[in-house]
Amino acid sequence: MVRAKSIRITKIFTFDSAHQLEDYEGKCRQLHGHTYKLEVTVKGEMGENGMVFDFSILKKVVTERVINLLDHKYLNDVFDFNPTSENMVVWIFEQIDECFVGQSCILECIKLWETATSYAELRRSDIEN
Repeated sequence: MVRAKSIRITKIFTFDSAHQLEDYEGKCRQLHGHTYKLEVTVKGEMGENGMVFDFSILKKVVTERVINLLDHKYLNDVFDFNPTSENMVVWIFEQIDECFVGQSCILECIKLWETATSYAELRRSDIEN
């Protein structure tokens, strides 16, 4: 069997929200909604049990810290920033990242799809220390 230094696992979520973009002159300045697709990727070494991280725990964390706060909400009322996909992906990373302190794995990447062809992505390597 191949020995891997680390393995990435990804769980996918969806949620529906509405927003309107501020300081923007295009169509998205108007109230509109999306069915967002959220990809959460965790990276780490495989444990003795053959797992990097338990998918059911990842689901619980993301549901409690992100999905329950954003699903079927007007995002302009939720955030104190312009609810662009770029701003949201940073916020989502922050909400989830603190749950991995002391774990044997790290939050590696958040990808937020706004439409079937458009997404914002934040990787741990993109963050300034």
